[in-house]
Amino acid sequence: MTDIKTRFSAVQRLLHWLMAIGILAMLFIGVGMVSTIGRQYVPLLITHKTLGIAILVLALVRLLVRFVSGAPALPADLPEPMRLAAHLSHVGLYALMIGMPLIGWAMMSAAAYPIVLFGGIRLPPILPQSASLHTMLWSAHFYLAFAFFALVMVHLAAALFHGLVRRDGVLQTMLSGK
Repeated sequence: MTDIKTRFSAVQRLLHWLMAIGILAMLFIGVGMVSTIGRQYVPLLITHKTLGIAILVLALVRLLVRFVSGAPALPADLPEPMRLAAHLSHVGLYALMIGMPLIGWAMMSAAAYPIVLFGGIRLPPILPQSASLHTMLWSAHFYLAFAFFALVMVHLAAALFHGLVRRDGVLQTMLSGK
């Protein structure tokens, strides 16, 4: 008898919601960080870097767990364009969850800024110092943050569409309880 997976595992749901909170916090901290030159800048920067590395680690763990545990199938009656959109949006989300922290780390490395996290944890630079590379990476990080926010909003809209309009069980696969 085949066991059909109808929900994400408890670990997958926990990782999803922890990361959702972290990513939203990260986006708003980033906005606050680039809009201030006051004394709040340094604590925001340290929080942003620490949260970015935490999201990178959690995204890698999440990918491993998804590879091992799998995912529930999409509804059989879901139109092919929606299936493709779901697949591509998840690829984009994972690419940004992994890519944004790496770009930020590379950007700080290229500027020769120390990468110091909460608790005084120091990360090694991953690129040599280069002003032009720093500028390019800063622009990439800045504009990809807007793309990330937009993709998160599309993801949220799709979840609500499945939960409130289609009522096809897709939203429930990531919620606890019945």
